[in-house]
Amino acid sequence: MINGIKQYPAYKYSGVPWLGEVPEHWEVRRLGASVRACINGVWGSDPDGYYDLPCVRVADFDRYRRRVRMTRLTTRSIVPNDRVRRLLCPGDLLLEKSGGGDQQTVDMVVLDDHQVRAVCSNFIARMPVSEGYDSSYLNYLHAALYALKLNVRSIKQTTGIQNLDSKAYLSEPVAFPPLPEQITIVRFLDYFDRRIQRLILARQKRIKLLEEYKQALIHQAVTGQIDVRTGKPYQAYKDSGVEWLGKVPEHWGLKPLKRCVLINASVLPDTTPANYEFRYIDIGMVGTGFLTGEPHRLRFGNAPSRARRVLHVGDTIISTVRTYLKAIYYVDGDAEALVCSTGFAVLTPGSCTKPKYVSYLLQSNIFTDRVTAESVGTAYPAIAEGRFGSFHVPIPLLTEQSAIVEYLDAQTATLHAAIDADKKAIELLKEFRTTLIAEVVTGKLDVRDVAAQLPEEEAEMATEPVEEEILEAAEPEPAYNEKTDEEDEL
Repeated sequence: MINGIKQYPAYKYSGVPWLGEVPEHWEVRRLGASVRACINGVWGSDPDGYYDLPCVRVADFDRYRRRVRMTRLTTRSIVPNDRVRRLLCPGDLLLEKSGGGDQQTVDMVVLDDHQVRAVCSNFIARMPVSEGYDSSYLNYLHAALYALKLNVRSIKQTTGIQNLDSKAYLSEPVAFPPLPEQITIVRFLDYFDRRIQRLILARQKRIKLLEEYKQALIHQAVTGQIDVRTGKPYQAYKDSGVEWLGKVPEHWGLKPLKRCVLINASVLPDTTPANYEFRYIDIGMVGTGFLTGEPHRLRFGNAPSRARRVLHVGDTIISTVRTYLKAIYYVDGDAEALVCSTGFAVLTPGSCTKPKYVSYLLQSNIFTDRVTAESVGTAYPAIAEGRFGSFHVPIPLLTEQSAIVEYLDAQTATLHAAIDADKKAIELLKEFRTTLIAEVVTGKLDVRDVAAQLPEEEAEMATEPVEEEILEAAEPEPAYNEKTDEEDEL
């Protein structure tokens, strides 16, 4: 805990069960008292060159810093009548009213601290702040309420989407400190938030360096730049005849990939019983060498038509869609009833390849870069199975493949342990940040004395954003599927 932080000298019961006791001088009011209105945004129409304005979407929310990202705003045509009360002003809060998903609830609130003349989309509401309240403090307060899941009881679920009853949410009672104390709390939280962010960024940069080093090791080994048994280059090399591959050890073979492995050899037939149950891996569930989550359990009769390719121990799957190209997974555990989508190529090793050598070969940048170069398409560039299988790849002797696998297993195990430790440290830092914000803005901790002793410094943010694993929508937001009143009653 940060030195000097203590509790307030006197508390009172707030009358709110989840909030409990609050500092005696804080006032309990509806959350809606802190904003002048809750004005639904507008999506407008396609740009026309006359009434064009940037339009902030939920995809533009920086969910870590809770600010608006201004780098890729969508341009829309917003006629004058639709701009009334919807033009954003610095200090406005933006409330996500529709969206969310299985892993993320709706009701994210971010602060607009830019001077850009813009509007927000119809999935978002503009909330100008009331007099007597600090925008940055309210931003922290909403962050705490989101973490505490206070928003959940105001969410309505419709088909595949969550809609927030903003009137119900803004009716929630919370405790507010006086304005000068809000500003003091913001000073404290900004100071320590910057330090937490810098610690997270340092860990993320270290992870990137470790990943790059891992790639370099894999590249050297599977292209024969070093003999992993000696740690030195081979005695003699030959021109591979493949421009993107260059020279390889003289005694290594070169074959089209389809002659070394079977590609998509096992599929579920259409005659599969409807009640046949399997574990399904979708395109978004695979990282480079690992699964990001447990496979879904599905029955054939309820499964999507793309759930067809059967996996076995020793298979390697690689995404053939360029957007997810780093999705590569080696099946070395329980593969019973394991099925993946048609967005993957399933490679089953042949007689001239060791199973895990295939996996390391596909993980090398020299291979994934080639797949990227050969992919075609606009929205979701992909590579055809035939083209994929025609790539010539280096094939060492089976004994050398075993040595390469043993070497890379040992080297990458150490790297993975270091990466996992850094990821765990990042999660702990994020948890500490979330807890600190919640404890301070709900009055459990008195930071006034500590804030008064903090050194003056520029309120700079880190030059790079903290990376969040968020999949942004690739298409424009559809029309708002709930009521579209211009202003919700507060």
